[in-house]
Amino acid sequence: MKTKQLEKGISQLSEEGVAQLFIQNPGNRKIIGTVGELQFEVIQFRLEHEYGAKCAFIPLKFWKAFWITCSDKKMLETFMHRKAYAIVHDKEGNPVFLAESEWNITLSKNDFPDIEFHTISE
Repeated sequence: MKTKQLEKGISQLSEEGVAQLFIQNPGNRKIIGTVGELQFEVIQFRLEHEYGAKCAFIPLKFWKAFWITCSDKKMLETFMHRKAYAIVHDKEGNPVFLAESEWNITLSKNDFPDIEFHTISE
């Protein structure tokens, strides 16, 4: 029962723009992205008081999210396979690369020049 309330709350809060919801597979792991630490406290408070669902957040080592596209589907698949630990999908099913650092994204851009990295969903 609480799982449904948590799912509903996270879904509605992401629709409001409070946070971005990402899904990591396999396992259907949910990752919430925000622009700051305070937003996690707001989300946690709202989930508990508006939806009756307590939760705890575990910080991840990612720095920034980049939506990825490429006209060469094989190249995109290769990138996603090599970076599988950092690939998630947004609510629309679009692939997103979670970069660990600025150095990490620069290296990825150099190694895969045909991949386009977008800071917003298009």
